[in-house]
Amino acid sequence: MHDSVGELVAGRYLLLDVVLREEGRTCWLGQDSALRRPVVLTRSRVAAPAAAAEASAAGSEASASGDALRGETEGRAADRILRAARVLGAACPGRVAAVLDVIEEPGSVWTVTERPPGTPLTDLLSGGPVGHVRAARVGLGVLDVLAAAHAEGLPHGELGPGQVWTDEFGTVTVTGFGQAESKDAPRLTAPAYASPEQARGEGGAAAADLWALGALMYAMTEGRPAVRDRGRLDATLRAVDRLPIRAPLRAGPLAPAVQGLLRWDPAERIPETVVRESLTRILRQDLEEAEAPGQPNGFLGPGTDVTERQAGARPEGHAPGGRLTGRPVLLGGALVATVAVLAVLAVTGGLPGGDKTGASAATSAPSRSAGVLPPGPVPTAPVAPSGRTPSGSPSPSGGAGGNLPDGFVTYRAAQGFSVALPRAWKPVDTQASDDLSYRVTFGASGDPRTLAVTYSTQLGPDPVAVWSDLEPALRADTAGYRRVGAIRAVTYRGMKGADMEWFSGSGKERLRTFGRGFLVGGHRGFSLRWTTPAVDRGTTTDRRALDAVLASFRPPVG
Repeated sequence: MHDSVGELVAGRYLLLDVVLREEGRTCWLGQDSALRRPVVLTRSRVAAPAAAAEASAAGSEASASGDALRGETEGRAADRILRAARVLGAACPGRVAAVLDVIEEPGSVWTVTERPPGTPLTDLLSGGPVGHVRAARVGLGVLDVLAAAHAEGLPHGELGPGQVWTDEFGTVTVTGFGQAESKDAPRLTAPAYASPEQARGEGGAAAADLWALGALMYAMTEGRPAVRDRGRLDATLRAVDRLPIRAPLRAGPLAPAVQGLLRWDPAERIPETVVRESLTRILRQDLEEAEAPGQPNGFLGPGTDVTERQAGARPEGHAPGGRLTGRPVLLGGALVATVAVLAVLAVTGGLPGGDKTGASAATSAPSRSAGVLPPGPVPTAPVAPSGRTPSGSPSPSGGAGGNLPDGFVTYRAAQGFSVALPRAWKPVDTQASDDLSYRVTFGASGDPRTLAVTYSTQLGPDPVAVWSDLEPALRADTAGYRRVGAIRAVTYRGMKGADMEWFSGSGKERLRTFGRGFLVGGHRGFSLRWTTPAVDRGTTTDRRALDAVLASFRPPVG
């Protein structure tokens, strides 16, 4: 057994720091010493077959038989884990941790994965209760992965907070698929999140995963698990099966979904579709509150306390970080359609009913997309309950309101991002889609320039490839399209990105667009599309404006 910092697993993977320890599982941050890349190593208990246990008890002659059976079990575990990783990597890319290696040891299996964004949910739970909006956001991310896995016939069976990773951008990554020997296998890890049927040794399948999802959301909102861990596997499982669960007190509108998932009888648990509808309704309501008429979301000058002008300070019950930053749709053919649509949105800035030509939107009438709001909130920055920073002092200078050129002010959008814009600019078009992507186009009457900020929830891991793969569609949909130079990989504020420029239109209406796309976490990303008359591109004024936009843009936080 490896259990010390500095030890090597399989002579290759260096153990650096323990992320979590729970019943039957230990998770380490580590490094692949061969390729010098960060990894996560998880050692999980492997169930010993009954025949192996009987053979070991029978004596030394039968012990070899028991060892062989245990070896076969570990080998099957490795096969299951690799198969699940292969299937789910294709079904929900970026949402299930990529498995790099599986190493077998007597009684346990090491799974080596890429390091997911963020930290395990155990870290979030250690900080106490979180708001019901953030809990719904995380729950929806987990539900999307479970739905994709269940469609492939791959229940998790061991789901707990140690298998869910999340970051400040709202990325949700699930690990641990393939650990359970079968849908009827006994629960071996995180017993406080086992379903009653698992606690009775009856297996669980998809219904057990839904119970675990309810238990995760319960723990997030209540600040404690639905069933307290008793310190021993058998004692905790008995408590799961026999003890009633107290009704949630802090879950707010999330309570019906949580209680519907935590039904003792698996046949009575609410189905995935109902859970999704409930969580989406919560997130939609949060967006509508943020977009309520009369709430300020205007321009801010340098040095202004940006939290004072935020769109609606949240009540005390909304924990920081309780905003949705997007989720994928991972059900059958909808996955392919959603990936294609959102990738095009990121490249062209287009949304249903939007401008596909790159023509200026500066003369369009200002519009609010109240009729096309997504089913959940777009990212917004956290706000202290008083509407000011906790100290009452101005926001840090590192925000978008830093050193701005003359004539520019900071605009903080209701969606949570901020950017420096010419003083007279305002949103001239705002559109959103049902999958939480959105586009906000800025401009001013009489100014032919525009800036389109697009947020997308399904993007591939290589921004250059995203541009390249979708250029044929851009060419087909854009009048007078011609790319300028090569697509260039860039690093933008520490994030992977790519730049592309193109012409559109003709004659005096000829436009030139600079596009920068970048990933903010997993499959989510932004694109900034700066469009100017072609004759003005590269002038001192144009260069100064574009530099101010790129230097000042800040994606949502929390």
